[in-house]
This record gives sequence, structure tokens and C-alpha cells, in this order.
Amino acid sequence: MNTARDKSSYENEGGLPASLSVLGATGSVGRQALEVAAEHSIPSDLLTANTDSVGMERLARRHNPRVCVMADEAAARDLAIRLRDTSVSVRGGEDALCDAICEVDSPVTVNAILGEAGLLPTLACVSLGRRLALSNKESLVVAGDVVKAEAKKTGCEIIPVDSEHSAIFQCLHAGHKSEVRSILLTASGGPFRGMTRERLEKVTLRDALAHPTWKMGAKITVDSATMMNKGFEVIEAAHLFDVSPDAIRVVVHPESIIHSAVEYIDSAVVAQLSTPDMRLCVQYALTYPRRLPGLTPGLDLFAVGSLNFYPPDPDAFPLLGLAYRAIGLGGGVPAVLNAANEIAVAAFLKEKIGFTDIFRIVSETVEKMTGRRAAKTVGELLDADREARSVAAALL
Repeated sequence: MNTARDKSSYENEGGLPASLSVLGATGSVGRQALEVAAEHSIPSDLLTANTDSVGMERLARRHNPRVCVMADEAAARDLAIRLRDTSVSVRGGEDALCDAICEVDSPVTVNAILGEAGLLPTLACVSLGRRLALSNKESLVVAGDVVKAEAKKTGCEIIPVDSEHSAIFQCLHAGHKSEVRSILLTASGGPFRGMTRERLEKVTLRDALAHPTWKMGAKITVDSATMMNKGFEVIEAAHLFDVSPDAIRVVVHPESIIHSAVEYIDSAVVAQLSTPDMRLCVQYALTYPRRLPGLTPGLDLFAVGSLNFYPPDPDAFPLLGLAYRAIGLGGGVPAVLNAANEIAVAAFLKEKIGFTDIFRIVSETVEKMTGRRAAKTVGELLDADREARSVAAALL
């Protein structure tokens, strides 16, 4: 396929994308991406989701996409009935998702799919050489080297959407890559900041879902509570910005006002600050290199009052250190880490295991599968993913 695009095909009269695809549209980031698109009158080509046909119907009627794809085929059949009075084309199945990405020709795709399921759609986007606004961190955790190599080959522009990586991306414009000393990756600390390992053994699912700053889906909220999400972000940052994991320092910052920072070799630290609102990150990924008025409230530093910073506790939250170890081992080990975590968190969300059992299951699975460091191809990485899920399930 010819992926060359001139400026007029990419942009509308306001310098915005001529159209947009949103993968994982019914999730938190997907819905906020569509809010931004509506604010700037960016039409939707493609919306995708997994099983939420009711939520997708609402979005389809509001945003009138050309195509809707549900990964679950039963959900697709239900959606087709719901939208039978519209012109929206409804399709089902994982293969249909990647086919639709290639078909609709959107100049920008937001990938907000949750988990490893976002990898193949990421690769489909990257293969086209268009802009990818990436919120699915698992694509880079599982197959960062593969994604980067393909993006380099096709000229795909990957703009991060996660607040921390968006902040780093912005801060890196203050200097040259060779001048970077370290990346300061901030973390809210989640609902259990300051707790000991012993106290964590008694927390409940309800406790874990009570994030103090961000409103997110259940899985990522639990990942924030265990600090696994921050571990994934370390791996993601290493791939996105071509830095050694040793140059990435996690800083617990409960106010979530500084979204991350870059330290340069002259000891200057450049930080990005804003109110905690993912719509800012999504909009920047869509409009970069421009900045436009948006939906995010302004930052009132007088109301914030003070900013606090703490080191993470490696004993209470061992999965952060395990993430550093996984990327150090490389190959398929980060894929194993992600897969085991998905299995353990799913079990915790069903209240089949306790909170600290997540630590045990993920750690033991990684230890059993360090031999997967030799995995390199997509097939080998997906094999490692499948095996890790089986190993983790047996440890529940």
C-alpha cells in the first residue's frame, strides 16, 4: 500500500488531522479522545471496542464513524442490530480490527486498547507509516524492539498519550538527546502510598480501586496500586526515548501536577506541569507540533499550594523492581511480566486472590520463565505470552 500523504490529506483547514480512528473507544482514554475530537470537529473514521456494544452504540450515534469493529463477534452482532438504522458498517473479530485500520486511511490513530490485545493493532498502524497516538503501553512492553524497528522502516510517528510519557516527550524538546542525563518518571503512589507490606496483605479490592488522583479503568487502577503500571512505564520510556533503564528514576509525587521531567547534563531539570487531565495529553498527540485551546482546566499553583516527592518503597511494591529486571533480561521476559500480571490482576478483580498474591504470582512466573529472554520475533513473543498465562494461572 502506498502510505505517502501530502499535507492537505493529513490536515483540515485548522491544521488538525483530517480524520481519526480510536481503538478502545469505550474505555476512559478512548472516550476522552473522542471528546477532544468533537471539540475540534475532527470526524471519526473507525471506532473499536471489545465487548461493550451498548457503549459503542452511544459513541457511534454521537460521532458517526464509517466503521465500528467489536473484537467479540457476539458483541458485533448485537451492535449491528442496534445500529441497523444507520449507515455505520459493523464488523466483528480481531482480524476485522486490523483489516479496518488499513482500510479507513485515517491519518492519526489513537490506540487506547487495554493490555496485550493492543499489540497487533499497533503493528498494523505502524506498518502504514501514519501517526500513532499510543496509549497502549503493553505494545512496547511486549514487543518494543519489534515496534520500533517497524516504525523506523515505515516512518511511523509514535506520539505517546500516557501523561508521563507525553510530559517526557514535551520536555525533550528543551535539548538534544545527547544532552540528557536522566528521566524523572513521576508516580502518584496510588491509594497505598506509605503502607508496609504487612498492611498491604489486608487491603481489599475496594481499597485498591480508590485511586486518589486519576479516574481510570479497573485493571489500570489496580496496576497503579501495585506500582506495576509504573514498571511498565519504565519499560515503555526506555523504548520510546531510546534511553537505558538505569537512566530512568521513578519519583513518587502524590499531587500529580508534575507529570514527569528530564534532567540535562548541565543539571537543568525541565518539567511539564498541568492539572491531571488526560484530554491534554490526547490533544497534544493529535495536534503536535501545534498547541491549541482545549478542554483541560488551567493550573492554579496557589490552589495546589505545595508539591511533594518521595522515593518508591521497593519492599512494599516489588513489581517496580521486577520491571527493571525484566527489561534488563530483555527478549520475551517483559512479555512474560505483562502476561502474568494480566492473569493475576484479573483474578484479584474477581476476588479470587488477595492483593499481595499479585506480587507472588507475577514474580514466580517471571522466575520460571527467564529462559524466554531469547525470544525476538512477534511469534516468539506471543508464544512467551501464552505460556506465561498458563504458568500464572496454575499459581492462582
